[in-house]
Amino acid sequence: MKIKHSKLRNTGLIFELLVKQIAADTLSKKDSPALAILKKHFTGKSSLSKEFKLYEFILKNSGVNQNKAEAILSTITEISRKLNQKTLKNQKYSLISDIKESYNIDEFFAIQVRDYKPLASLYCLLEAQNNSSLVNPQFLVDYKTNLLEHLTTASQDQENVKETLIEEYSKYDKDLRLLTFKILLEKFNDNYKNLLPEQKNILKEFITSVSSTKRLHNIVNEELKKLSEIVSKLSKKVKNEVIKIKLDEISKAIRPLDSKEKISDTHLINLMQYYELVNELRSL
Repeated sequence: MKIKHSKLRNTGLIFELLVKQIAADTLSKKDSPALAILKKHFTGKSSLSKEFKLYEFILKNSGVNQNKAEAILSTITEISRKLNQKTLKNQKYSLISDIKESYNIDEFFAIQVRDYKPLASLYCLLEAQNNSSLVNPQFLVDYKTNLLEHLTTASQDQENVKETLIEEYSKYDKDLRLLTFKILLEKFNDNYKNLLPEQKNILKEFITSVSSTKRLHNIVNEELKKLSEIVSKLSKKVKNEVIKIKLDEISKAIRPLDSKEKISDTHLINLMQYYELVNELRSL
């Protein structure tokens, strides 16, 4: 799925619009309801105020190095996950209701904001990581690329951005780890235009069994045992002695995991590569 940007729910954008509205009202020499709205909703320790600070931090940091930019985004997404999303939703509803009482909502949101792109990208990134549904990985890469380019004022390599996303989301559990494997699936689809049936099956198992550690552990061990036997059998058909010795070593190296060993993305990549090797051996 794709996360659609919503101006009515973008805390950072609304704050910027309120500031501009205050300036416009002041120039027109009239009292500004926007000032009271801003003070009511963006001060104190409300969830809305806390989320706004995340947007503010993005806008205040520009021209930083790559490592700091990555650290900023990682910290912001971590803080966002700790906010009460139900409370935040209710507070946004109250904020929009107050704006509608004093302004024409269409005219209010028609005001141009200079940093619209990073504000919209951050909204979409935060929405994606707080969403229980799987989000198209390419959109996530696009959102993060936009933010990194804003923070560093330098162009970004999307493949590098994808790598950092995989690394970041692999640290989380359950639903967020599903996203990791969705990204990995996209990555393998790019590298292998025609995935083997065995590769598709193991990818499917990693995605659907991610919340069941024991089941996934058993599946990985079954695959490793099967691959070891296949490589060993196919190596006997190889006539080149040097290759045969290397294949025998690979076969012996493909061993079941210890019961205490945690399943990681590395195991998925290894299995995918082992099956690619098996496919090449079968074609000899």
